[in-house]
Amino acid sequence: MTVEALLDSIRQLHQDVLGQLLIGCYVHGSLALGCFQWNRSDIDFLTLVHAQPSPAQKEALIAGLLRLELSAPPKGLETSVLCQDACMPFQYPTPFVLHYSRMHRPQATRDLAGYCKAMHGVDKDLAAHITVTRQSGLVLCGKPIHEVFAAVPPACYLDSILTDIGPDATLDSDPAYTLLNLCRTWAYLDDGLVRSKLQGGHWALSRLSKDQSECIRAALAHYEGRCATFPPRHALQSCAAWLLTQVRKNLPVYTSP
Repeated sequence: MTVEALLDSIRQLHQDVLGQLLIGCYVHGSLALGCFQWNRSDIDFLTLVHAQPSPAQKEALIAGLLRLELSAPPKGLETSVLCQDACMPFQYPTPFVLHYSRMHRPQATRDLAGYCKAMHGVDKDLAAHITVTRQSGLVLCGKPIHEVFAAVPPACYLDSILTDIGPDATLDSDPAYTLLNLCRTWAYLDDGLVRSKLQGGHWALSRLSKDQSECIRAALAHYEGRCATFPPRHALQSCAAWLLTQVRKNLPVYTSP
């Protein structure tokens, strides 16, 4: 299935299941930022509703996404369903009434009703997702983005992305993710523009030492699905620590919402 056909199926699923409850569906992430790659990216979108869907609607929605995910990129689909009053005015951490990503597929497949009943709460990541949606998002269906999503205060956006990085920028099994996330955070603090991880990495290259640039070039190659030879682990961690220092030096005083 092509990306266009998959997006059309996602739109149709939400319209069929949610009906008049649906305000709109909005694509964010790599697809909206112009750096989507089938083998490396997931398809990220937000769904906005007037009020919480019924248990039957939640189950039908997740069941439909499980079916569509069979034709999706390997990383799958990721979505959160939000009520209008969580976004206008904006609330932080942002409440959601349903969430799905590929990591939850086993649980949702095993016990659909139980999964849908339990999958609600608040999520700091949504501040970053809404920020990207307001800047670059694509409307699958529904009202214009700026009519239904209030602006995210910079303090909330920064707290969201810094929470994702972690307090010490410790490298996990995917060091490219952390390194490029640090780059785009540094870039945002420099000029206020929201970038993808790839865009942030390219922005940072001219501002780094030779050794640091080698780390980021390897991270970019890995993230783009090209053959990547990473420097030793200690060099990657040193680069991450230096980038975190740049981020902390540029943090404004309002970063704790």
